[in-house]
Amino acid sequence: MWDPLTALAPVAPVRGMRAAVLVPIYEEAGALRLIMTRRPDDMRRHPGDVVFPGGMIEPGDDGPTAAAIRETTEEIGLPAENVREILGALEPVNARAATLRIVPIVARVDRPVTLVPHPGEVAAIIEPRITDLLRDEDWRTSNWGGHTMWFYEFDEGVLWGATARMVRNLLGLFRRSEG
Repeated sequence: MWDPLTALAPVAPVRGMRAAVLVPIYEEAGALRLIMTRRPDDMRRHPGDVVFPGGMIEPGDDGPTAAAIRETTEEIGLPAENVREILGALEPVNARAATLRIVPIVARVDRPVTLVPHPGEVAAIIEPRITDLLRDEDWRTSNWGGHTMWFYEFDEGVLWGATARMVRNLLGLFRRSEG
């Protein structure tokens, strides 16, 4: 079940990196699940977006992994000790602001009984099964400025943009292991 993730690149410094997100994955009832959030509609940046927990790499952070774990703890109350293993990194992506390079850090986590969303940063916690996300018929695409943009609708909100690219890159690992 976890084998496709052995193909992840190791976490390394990335030129121009300014932010990091944690791609938390846990196992439940024989399925792998992600932990994502929907940002509140009144946020200044990326309101209502479905995202992975994370944020800017601050001067006191010891690299992108530390920043991603710190932000995840702040945003959803996942204790740092519940990050069981850093599995690697997905390909860095740029957010809407082309200068914001984001490093996605994939981690195996132990999900606590209760996640505690930070009310100022998280409107909802979304925990999709990877097997559901692998169903291409549930995704749609649109041409956005000459690029193909992926969209996936949850009851809580729409996954799109940089985070959708991260999820599609993650799903590619599972698809390659099937073939």
